[in-house]
Amino acid sequence: MKLEDYFDFLAPNDIRIKGSRIGIETVLYDYIYRKRTPEEIDERYYSINLEQVYATILYYLHNKEAVEKYLEEWLEHGRRMREEQEKNPDPVILRLRALRQKYGKDAARIVREQQAAAFAESKPEYRIND
Repeated sequence: MKLEDYFDFLAPNDIRIKGSRIGIETVLYDYIYRKRTPEEIDERYYSINLEQVYATILYYLHNKEAVEKYLEEWLEHGRRMREEQEKNPDPVILRLRALRQKYGKDAARIVREQQAAAFAESKPEYRIND
C-alpha cells in the first residue's frame, strides 16, 4: 500500500483521510500546534484509527514543504473567514454579545434562569380535570 492510498485528494486545498470527513489539517494541527500525541489524536476522532493518524504524520514528514504550505493556506483561510464573520455577525451572535455585555460572564446562567422563571409563570393552555 502506498502512503497516498490513505487519503482522498479532493482538491489541492482539500485532502481528507480516506473513509472519513476529516482533513489532514485537523490531525496535523493537533499534532504540530497542540502537541498532541498520535494516541491522543486517535482517541479524539472516532472516524479514523491510529494507523491513519500515523499515516497522516508520515505524509507530512515526507512532504513537509508542500504540507506546510497547505496548512498555512488553511490557517489563512480560517483567519479570513473569522474576519468576515466579525464584519457581518449573525443576529444571534449580536444578541449573545449584548447579553454578555449586560450581564458579564454569567450571561448564560442568567438567561437560563429568566427562561425557567418565564416558563414557571406561564399559564398552561390545557388543564386536566378542570
